[in-house]
Amino acid sequence: MAGWRPEAELLREELWQCRDEGCEVPAELETAVLALQTEADQWNVDKARPLWEALAALSRNAALSTAEPNDLGAIRALRPDGPRDLGWQPSGDDLLDRMNGAWSGRAAGCALGKPVESGDFGMAVENGRTVGRHRIRAHLESLGEWPLADYFSGRPSCSGTRVTRCPASTREKIAYMEPDDDVHYTLVGLGVLESVGPDFEWYDVAYYWTHRLPYAAICTAETQAILNFWNRSLRHGNRAEPNTWATPEYTRTHKNPYREWIGAQIRADGWAWACAGKPELAAEFAYRDACWTHTRNGIYGEMLFAAMQAAAFAVDNPRDWVEIGLSEIPADCRLARRVRQALTVAAEAPDLWTALERVDADDEFLRMSPVHTINNAVYCVLSLLYAEGGVDDAVCKAVAAGLDTDCNGATVGSIVGAAAGAKAGSRLAAKLNDTVKPLVFGFQEVTMTELARRHADVWRKVEKWYRGK
Repeated sequence: MAGWRPEAELLREELWQCRDEGCEVPAELETAVLALQTEADQWNVDKARPLWEALAALSRNAALSTAEPNDLGAIRALRPDGPRDLGWQPSGDDLLDRMNGAWSGRAAGCALGKPVESGDFGMAVENGRTVGRHRIRAHLESLGEWPLADYFSGRPSCSGTRVTRCPASTREKIAYMEPDDDVHYTLVGLGVLESVGPDFEWYDVAYYWTHRLPYAAICTAETQAILNFWNRSLRHGNRAEPNTWATPEYTRTHKNPYREWIGAQIRADGWAWACAGKPELAAEFAYRDACWTHTRNGIYGEMLFAAMQAAAFAVDNPRDWVEIGLSEIPADCRLARRVRQALTVAAEAPDLWTALERVDADDEFLRMSPVHTINNAVYCVLSLLYAEGGVDDAVCKAVAAGLDTDCNGATVGSIVGAAAGAKAGSRLAAKLNDTVKPLVFGFQEVTMTELARRHADVWRKVEKWYRGK
């Protein structure tokens, strides 16, 4: 069972992931894995099986494993002190406005980044280095549209470059938020909390996916995890009788080399908004969502941004958002170290572009996949720290920075939108005409106004449950 990629490609990705976990891979094992690159071996399961077993048997770096646990209790034992509950008690109007701001900010940032997410732009790699932001800037300068301030045009530049992906999200055609996983997962959070409530568990999320999300609408770690879940589940399984064969340890690791990539990080919003003002609870909800698809920094990325988003409803300073987010993940994990480095760089670098060049100077950082949790998290943090002028400037900076542009635009837009509220206004959000057209069953077309109202209702539900514990 492969899924996102054929067996041989998954094995090559697993090789890199094992190194990230501190494994010393024997030369003969690496040679055997790389020898599967030929087309004839792509789906050779029998040849791949012993290689999977050999990689799984490698010893992980003990010190790194201790610093980066997967259990919530162990994670909390290693986190710094933090304001677990900010005591946010909004009026009904403010609650609704903030939820609307979060929804519209997320949608605007996602739509802005969709046309340049991959291909020749955001995630482009050249000579082992990501060159996305340089290509985005060169394209916009050729059009006379740098710095980025509006949706990308579909017209060609004088240098011959052209944006061809996701035409429904280009300037000439933008009229609504088209289907995207960055919005689908936010709807999942809302749907699970509406149907199950605050005591949901990881398998409630998995069951919701099986009933509401088309398989073709999910990617990388999510693809592998849901296949693993299906492979050990009965079709009629439900919350009252959860099976014991599909465990988080199995679903997040079996043939899943993407377990520290960005997939969980982009799923934080639906849970975080329901816990607005309560960063510890937001991080816990994020953990329950992430623990069956991701490990280590893949989990922490969702916890970090869930806490940051919950904080953005209650405090105004971007650096405070980051510090509160860091207070919910292990202090010495790789993600925390990189984010703290970004804070140091931001205190010294005169602008975002200088800061990005400085964090990219580390070869280890540059070797990460352009859809890894850590590098994209750092880009989001820097974009927030250098943003000026509300949602539009923040998402334009996040997208122009490159890497996973729709994910980062959505995350940054969500945070700034929650902090400012819809009343602050967003020219980019206005062009979406308050309309989302996702692929989540039950949400085929809906307004952001309606979603904000429903999320406000869920916040009240969670608040009552939390205060009554």
